[in-house]
Amino acid sequence: MESSINITYLTLEGHIELEKYRYVYFVITLMVYLFIIFVNVFVISVIYANKCLHEPMYIFIAALLFNALVGTVALYSKLLKDFLSEMQVISYEACTFQSFVIYTYGASEFTLLSAMAYDRYVSICKPLQYATLVKMSTVKKLLFFSWFFPSLEMGIGFILTRQLKLCKFKLNRIYCNSNGLMKLSCGDTSVRNSYGIFVLSVAVFPPTIFIAFSYVRILDVCLKNSKEFRRKALKTCMPHLLIFISVTITSCFEVINSRLEGNVPHIVSMIMSVEILVIPPLLNPIIYGLKLQEIWSRIKRMIWKRKTHMLDINHFS
Repeated sequence: MESSINITYLTLEGHIELEKYRYVYFVITLMVYLFIIFVNVFVISVIYANKCLHEPMYIFIAALLFNALVGTVALYSKLLKDFLSEMQVISYEACTFQSFVIYTYGASEFTLLSAMAYDRYVSICKPLQYATLVKMSTVKKLLFFSWFFPSLEMGIGFILTRQLKLCKFKLNRIYCNSNGLMKLSCGDTSVRNSYGIFVLSVAVFPPTIFIAFSYVRILDVCLKNSKEFRRKALKTCMPHLLIFISVTITSCFEVINSRLEGNVPHIVSMIMSVEILVIPPLLNPIIYGLKLQEIWSRIKRMIWKRKTHMLDINHFS
């Protein structure tokens, strides 16, 4: 008995002058991708290798960096392949899965940042209760919910997207997203569109409001304490605040770009669409590695040991 499998393929037409610059695009993208992997894995390794960094704040940092690695894999692996391919195609199943992973990454960024805000809030505003309120069991629960709920929300969206009936097969982007796939549908997309707005509201606004509330309380406590207290609080909170601003701005660009796609110059649209998968994964490990004294001191110590070891080898060789 013969069986046939019907696979729907989509063409990604968002690339700009690919035939002319494909190898330039490939080299630049590969360098950015490798650098993202290196800096994120390096900081995660520093946290993992040093037991003194096995504290809630640093565990949340490692989780945030790991989340960025997952998100970038979904984009860069396919992008690098497309640069070297004659045809930039993707199956509908793979397209919806890529969209699911990227959106889950984006939503998890906000939940992880809100969990980190809770850690900073308790540490600064309720230091005597910190050991009770932020136990390792609490950290594990927060990490579980930070990935579980975004995955659940995006999973339902994934199912709704897979049920769309397509009548167009050309996506004017370099990677897949739900809004782009809805534009290819010839059926009723009101349910999927309404669910997308609902998920956006749930995934972004509650964490953003909580983070804002946390920093208002932190600021209030800092103003009532000494200058030295404010300096220490600022040192630990500033990296988190900078990353939150970075993620929020790049997420806004992607949301605005999805809604205005076709009404802005194509090159601007492409830049706005990839910022959330370029800027935060690059900035996060650099900001945390340089700003947090414990991580930076450990990095310097590891580099110094490496240099000393190499000098000893050269001396005895």
